[in-house]
Amino acid sequence: MKPVTFNNTVLRDGHQSLAATRMSTEQMLPAAPILDDLGFSGLETWGGATIDSCLRYLNENPFDRLRALKKAAPNTPQIMLLRGQNIVQYTSFPDDVVEAFVRANAAAGQDVFRIFDALNDTRNLATAIKTVLDCKKHARGEICYTTSPVHTITAFVSMGIELEKMGCNSIGIKDMSGILTPKIAYDLVKELKSKLGIPIVLHTHDTAGLGAAAYLAAIDAGVDTVETSITPFANGTGQPDTVRMLALLEGHSRRPDYDPAKLQELRLHFEEVYKQLSKFTSPANERVDSDILVFQVPGGMLSNFRNQLAEQGMADKFDEVVREIPVVREALGWIPLVTPTSQIVGTQAMMNIKFGRWKMICQPAQDIALGKYGKAPGPINPEILALVEKQTGTKAITQRPADLLQPGLENHKKQCAEKGLPATNEIAVLFAMFPQQVEALIKGTPPAEAKPAATPAAEAKPAAPVATPASTSNSASALTHMVLTIDGHRHEVSVEKLSA
Repeated sequence: MKPVTFNNTVLRDGHQSLAATRMSTEQMLPAAPILDDLGFSGLETWGGATIDSCLRYLNENPFDRLRALKKAAPNTPQIMLLRGQNIVQYTSFPDDVVEAFVRANAAAGQDVFRIFDALNDTRNLATAIKTVLDCKKHARGEICYTTSPVHTITAFVSMGIELEKMGCNSIGIKDMSGILTPKIAYDLVKELKSKLGIPIVLHTHDTAGLGAAAYLAAIDAGVDTVETSITPFANGTGQPDTVRMLALLEGHSRRPDYDPAKLQELRLHFEEVYKQLSKFTSPANERVDSDILVFQVPGGMLSNFRNQLAEQGMADKFDEVVREIPVVREALGWIPLVTPTSQIVGTQAMMNIKFGRWKMICQPAQDIALGKYGKAPGPINPEILALVEKQTGTKAITQRPADLLQPGLENHKKQCAEKGLPATNEIAVLFAMFPQQVEALIKGTPPAEAKPAATPAAEAKPAAPVATPASTSNSASALTHMVLTIDGHRHEVSVEKLSA
């Protein structure tokens, strides 16, 4: 077999998992040419929480970041993480908005799109995959790995076969929680390779200390690519370190060759950046935590969960809340825990502990039960579904959620024009997801950088009891409208400002 290749994640998942996504473009650019020279098979530089973080905290246009990184590292494919119909937000968007986002992204220099759905509902991937292929770019269909009675190797392989039929150029195994054990990694890769004719990529986190071992087993099974990062934005809740993986592969017939001097140069650079971002880092995210094998909370969420509970005055309830997560997950159909479901389940677990189990149900959890995020892998708890249907006065849906949405791109362009913003596809799709932040960026209003513990809302923000919007204004209105459901009764309220 030919040598395995490495994608490098330090410019996206590395700092998202270990420093709350706060690395700026300025901090990235000196490293980009070195990363480019190393000959990685891809650089993950965009998507996930980076778009939110650019707008909300760093006063950056994320498309400008992509263009700058593409110019600084022109020889290596740029990779982004795309949440299917959710794009890079929580909720589903109409097909025309998803299409416009992909086209704008491709035009700005994106090469590879990692496309996943939190529920592994392939209906939510179809529009993004088709548009990526129309743009002559690389569509990597992601299988979100998790464990439950309904998640089996057979089920994952069936999904891989379906993704290949949908036109995907490669398949990614997305182990967002770092719970893939070496034997399962070997068996899953081996089975996928026997059934598919396209490359297989494995992405994991070293949260439970299994990541590097899972990579080694997958490489033995024939995986084409694994994804590594650069210390100190590596290991722990991040991806295994590149140098570490090369050492583990010493003497292996599939060991790749990456210049150790350049890797050391990168380490020195990122050690300095890590110091600069110290208020956003935590020793808790750097260590191995075997509890993840039970609770399956992704690294990107663990990086922030402790701090957000502290904001809610629940720092002493961390263990209790985390132990409630599997309870919520089972009730909602054994959904994988990945953005946005990990944050929704985390929020609901917090509410269950704070107010009593299912005494208050956040709107996103209601929407999962009602099928508004897609088809759950397993059955929704019938008692919870009945409670949600009673509270909301609606029945669960079975169709693709986006089929219920009207086209929205032209309306977003109109809103941009009314606010004096450029009515381009690029600005319109950002405005569709982050209206207040986009307006502030373009009009020169500085971002309101939160406390060190704060996190982009679209990535890992367990909410206060009033943190479920009933509707979201597209203007920077002083009032935000919310819905609270308490003991089965819905209450609509308006608040001037959300705070801890």
